[in-house]
Amino acid sequence: MGETEKDKVIEQIKERPIRMAICYDFDKTLSPDDMQAFTLIPSLEMDKSTFWTQSNDLAKENLMDNNLAWMYQLITLSKAKRKSIKREYFNEVGQSVPLYKGVVEWFERVNQYAAKKGIEVEHYIISSGLKEIIEGSKIAGEFKRIYASSYLYSPDGIAEWPAQAINYTNKTQYIFRIAKGIFKEYDERVNDSMQDEQLYIPYENFVYIGDSATDIPCMRLVKSKGGYSIGVYDPEKNQRKKVYQLFADGRLSFYTAADYSARSELMQYMKTIIDEVAAKERIKTEQKVLKINADLYKMASQMETLLTQFPGAIPAKEKKVIDKEIAEMKELLDGKVD
Repeated sequence: MGETEKDKVIEQIKERPIRMAICYDFDKTLSPDDMQAFTLIPSLEMDKSTFWTQSNDLAKENLMDNNLAWMYQLITLSKAKRKSIKREYFNEVGQSVPLYKGVVEWFERVNQYAAKKGIEVEHYIISSGLKEIIEGSKIAGEFKRIYASSYLYSPDGIAEWPAQAINYTNKTQYIFRIAKGIFKEYDERVNDSMQDEQLYIPYENFVYIGDSATDIPCMRLVKSKGGYSIGVYDPEKNQRKKVYQLFADGRLSFYTAADYSARSELMQYMKTIIDEVAAKERIKTEQKVLKINADLYKMASQMETLLTQFPGAIPAKEKKVIDKEIAEMKELLDGKVD
């Protein structure tokens, strides 16, 4: 490694992209209720309580996953009402899904604050709700990926079978996918081992925002790996039992109302997290730069030890080459070592 090459390595370290991932549940995290409740279920002439009761009963009676049950229930009900449900209809339903205060402006506000700290924020949805509805919402374009339950469609575009059913336990795979930069749902390389320095986004740069016990696996995973989890509650209902319990159990870093406005407590927590991530990344950068000199010194010392321990075992020609390499390494070091 010459002086110019060393300088390039240092420059690359200092200019490496610093990324954060903020992962969100959707229902009751960004929106006040289950997304199906606002328009979709009423359009099939059923009230939401009856729909969920029948869906949960179906799951219990047939040992089904609850998410597969509601997805099946929607198809069955639509056929009974002779109302075919298409992707476009789900997208249309998504347009009318209400959002908590400040959600629409939240993403740009967070991105701008993070950018001032040298951080690029990527936003992700990890939800058991319906992907096609989320894709129709006014904030769909803010997310790098939307991981949610979805349907397989017929050639005519009619929903006929679940393609993805995401529940609270398999949500965690998407944390690993994002961290490793292996985004496609079918890509099994997500199970491959990856060193921390190879990660697309370090786990300690993750934030997970959710509202209930169904988010516990993701909250626990992110927090256990040095990231941050935030529990939110409906500011109007002000029911805090879940977040109190989650915080007491060590699942949460913070809890607050689902208010995403500029002066909200949630925004202050996010700024604090971004500040801490930025500080940690600055420390990492300095340590990586310092490691270059330390590693050069270590290699030179080990080579000198080798020559000392085996003075007659190394031919003179090879010894001359090694002496030259040692001298070059020492020349690259900042300061004196002899």
